[in-house]
Amino acid sequence: MTDQVEKLGTIVSIWAHPDDETYLAGGLMAAAVANGQRVVCVSATVGEHGTDDPVAWPPERLGRTRRWEAAAAMAVLGVTDHRFLDYPDGGMAALDPTGPVERIAALLIDVAPDTVLTFGPDGGTFHPDHQTISAWVGAAWDRAGRPGRLLHATMTAEHLETWGERYEQWRVFMTDERPVGVAREDLAVDLRLTGAALDRKTAALLAMHTQVAPAVALLGIDDFQALNAGEAFIEVR
Repeated sequence: MTDQVEKLGTIVSIWAHPDDETYLAGGLMAAAVANGQRVVCVSATVGEHGTDDPVAWPPERLGRTRRWEAAAAMAVLGVTDHRFLDYPDGGMAALDPTGPVERIAALLIDVAPDTVLTFGPDGGTFHPDHQTISAWVGAAWDRAGRPGRLLHATMTAEHLETWGERYEQWRVFMTDERPVGVAREDLAVDLRLTGAALDRKTAALLAMHTQVAPAVALLGIDDFQALNAGEAFIEVR
């Protein structure tokens, strides 16, 4: 795992909501930090509408809590540069992309990363915010002169075969569409976390209690941990 991560150099990790980055790249970011690599993590929103109970968790309360949860998760992972863009949770697709794309491009020019991480076009779960940040980052990467490599989070065919039914139980997909699994030989990054690395990622995820508690209750901690043990990315050419 160390060799894979070292090759990524300076990393900018850009996602829609706090917890996206930990689910999809928590192990990678923690390993990079441990290697002495620079990691800049960016959340487009604070996820203030990420609840099935908006009476108990109105946006102001949930947004505030998710900032605290994200800070705790980043502390576990060792990431010290975590930025929020403060766009509206659930409303990114309705925004004029011009400003956000320019803002992200400026960040990429400033940091000059070797690697940029984000969602693929399907957003993994077909969440409109996930798909929007993917499009914004791709356009910003072009505008900034394509600094470094752009990597999209993905799921392997093997992963979907093993965990597809549990994803359905978890109800993670936002539409009737489903991701198409990729072959492992086509991956640019293929991390399989075990031991302390997996425990660390799990601890970071569990710090985001408002988001992960229902999944842990549904799946059980062993399946929750096993499902999140892999992190896979394909390279945009």
